Amino acid sequence: MPITLIFIAVNGLLLFGRVGTSFNIDIDVVIVSNLILFAATCISFYFYSKALRNNNVQVFLRMIYGAMFIKMMICLIAAFLYISTAGKSVSKGAIFASMFLYFLYAFVEIAILMKLSKQQKNA
Repeated sequence: MPITLIFIAVNGLLLFGRVGTSFNIDIDVVIVSNLILFAATCISFYFYSKALRNNNVQVFLRMIYGAMFIKMMICLIAAFLYISTAGKSVSKGAIFASMFLYFLYAFVEIAILMKLSKQQKNA
């Protein structure tokens, strides 16, 4: 739920507030990167939560590393496609805003997973 709220809030700020236009940030790029990060976070969160429910250590580690690898590859491919298609008109501000969003999603995802792991230990 918090991940979805972040996605909606960021898109709302970018679409209606036009935040970042004064800093020469390409808002369309940040909106697309927000969508890609949201999808990658949902996929990795699925793998992380599935790993928490498994008692086998090898399966747990495979799920964790697999989720990190999938998220990293999705972001890497998206960044490569943007940089290769934009050419010289790459918006550095949009790339930094996307990096900030990546860290925001990762922080929230880890906080949620830590709460879930503590609940499972107490059960």
